[in-house]
Amino acid sequence: MENMRCEIPESNPPSEEVVKILETHRTIAVVGCSPKAWRDSHKVARYLLENGYEVIPVNPGQREILGKTCYKSLKDIPHGVEVVDIFLHPKRVPPVVDQAIEIGAKAVWMQLGIVDNASARKAREHGIQVVMNRCMLVEHRKMILRK
Repeated sequence: MENMRCEIPESNPPSEEVVKILETHRTIAVVGCSPKAWRDSHKVARYLLENGYEVIPVNPGQREILGKTCYKSLKDIPHGVEVVDIFLHPKRVPPVVDQAIEIGAKAVWMQLGIVDNASARKAREHGIQVVMNRCMLVEHRKMILRK
């Protein structure tokens, strides 16, 4: 059986920085976005759309999700992306972070249960903010409640 290990984030930004990411960056690529309405990636993408964000679904097996063109990879998106929101198994995170660096993303957000400390360090070395093991929807709702 494969040796399983569960990482915990070595570091995460303070709440104020998480809020700043949500307030400042409005274009979000949702990597691993599902066309299935009951999946968390779909629910989060729909919530972000409903709350004024530009959402770009990324899923190589789909052409459209939530009425939006779906791209095979971050490199296929023809315009800038500010936040890369990842809904993939942690083993699949490193190439996504490499692409986020390549396209000049401002932040990488790994959803609940997703942690890759090596990729996070690499992103930070390239000036990219990193949030791990947190739900963007939950953090956005907390932000609204604080106001």
